[in-house]
Amino acid sequence: MSDPKVAPEVISVPGIAGKRLFVGVRVSVATANALASASETLARRAHDARQDWRFVAPASFHITLRFLGWTRVDAIGPLRDALAAAVAGTDRITFRASRIGAFPALDKASVVWAGLDEQGAAAIGALAARVAAACAGLGFAAPAEPHPFHPHITLARLRDLASAKEVVLPISEQMFGESKVHEVILYESDTKSAGSVYRELAQIPFKRTEKALPTTPERQTAPLETSASDDTDDGWPRGHQ
Repeated sequence: MSDPKVAPEVISVPGIAGKRLFVGVRVSVATANALASASETLARRAHDARQDWRFVAPASFHITLRFLGWTRVDAIGPLRDALAAAVAGTDRITFRASRIGAFPALDKASVVWAGLDEQGAAAIGALAARVAAACAGLGFAAPAEPHPFHPHITLARLRDLASAKEVVLPISEQMFGESKVHEVILYESDTKSAGSVYRELAQIPFKRTEKALPTTPERQTAPLETSASDDTDDGWPRGHQ
């Protein structure tokens, strides 16, 4: 393992090679498909309301546990190790995506999201707390203005702050399928003109196996077509999570 001791002052240093990182969990393919269908409906309604929304690609749907920001490349190994220690032994989490809301509020929205059922949200919240503690131990500062953790799946962002009630309320009480979580993902976020592209740098399982911690080549989060026998229990292909 890499040396887990990383001083706070070397986490982010201008001019040194780094990546913009966050820690998250994936939703199942079935959930992503259900959310994609809801997004299509929202897109039509937003168009009718003459609002400019930017929708997240279904392959990029996820729940952010901890946004880290710019991180030195040589801190990624210690970060991965700290996360592995933090989530080791965690039981598999099952949650159901449900209902649509907005930040900061439906009548003044900048982000539209799908939430989680109460039990799933509590389990994801506990996982996020463990991840946050591991990151704090490496010197990652807490957000300047901390808010209560609200697990959600971002569906769209509005270019201008506006009321989303007319668009969202008619379909806001939907349920979107079940997801089973058995790992956290260390993501790189690459900002493009068309929106952010997420690449998986490492999958960190809750329970260790005989294999080494899986570290994958960088890839964009896009679903791949595979046979059912190659799928994990959340529907994403094995070896390409």
